[in-house]
Amino acid sequence: MKLSEFIALPEDHKRATVLQEGVPIAKRHLDHRLVFLFQIQEYYVETFCCCKSKEILEYRVFQNTKQLAPYLDAIEIDNLIN
Repeated sequence: MKLSEFIALPEDHKRATVLQEGVPIAKRHLDHRLVFLFQIQEYYVETFCCCKSKEILEYRVFQNTKQLAPYLDAIEIDNLIN
């Protein structure tokens, strides 16, 4: 699925697409939200979830790898180096 196609999807279809086609990469805490990062083909999708209700509040989609910066510290690479 192309980035533009994902953006045009209704919310319930976005959720299904992320869960079925997305590759989970990382997660982080941001205020009272939990953010999950997925990769779908050549773009990334962040899902912003309420920590209490676990409801997805927002989807953010991007292709620029600069936006991966908040996740880089959480990725373990020690085992890859040794």
